[in-house]
Amino acid sequence: MALSFAEKQAIVAEVADVAKSAYSAVTAEYMGLSANEMTELRAKARQGGVYMRVVKNTLAKRALEGTDYACLNETLVGPLLIAFSQEDPGAAARVLKDFAKENDKLVIKALSVSGQLLPASELDRLASLPTKEQAISMLMSVMQAPIAKLARTLNEVPGKLVRTVAAVRDAKQAA
Repeated sequence: MALSFAEKQAIVAEVADVAKSAYSAVTAEYMGLSANEMTELRAKARQGGVYMRVVKNTLAKRALEGTDYACLNETLVGPLLIAFSQEDPGAAARVLKDFAKENDKLVIKALSVSGQLLPASELDRLASLPTKEQAISMLMSVMQAPIAKLARTLNEVPGKLVRTVAAVRDAKQAA
């Protein structure tokens, strides 16, 4: 079923709008996946805050022009889906990596972060980036460490005094 010119324009505008606000993008070949598997992948993508779409390569190239993800244009060959991370940079990579473990027919082709094209072998590095909540908790623990150490140090002074007085008392009782 052919798309009308207006439908093509709407698809290009939608993908371009998403690409402008996305943190990262991942392209993957989906040939051989059943409709049920694609539905499952789309559901996982929605849960992970990932915009995923199967778009004709010519429309995808037009949509990516003028965005940070124009570097993906040379990799758009064959039947591909494009996944954009909307919440954190590693979201799309995590969703596709987890799905590819279960389904070997999903093949990651390329990644892009902030206009930099990365090979598919970098998927693990991108997927291992912490989420926003994890990054904030890591930052808070690093910021809290010096304060906690200071509190323990200040608490040690009266504790040491009490132990010294107890040792003197024990020494006098023994004598």
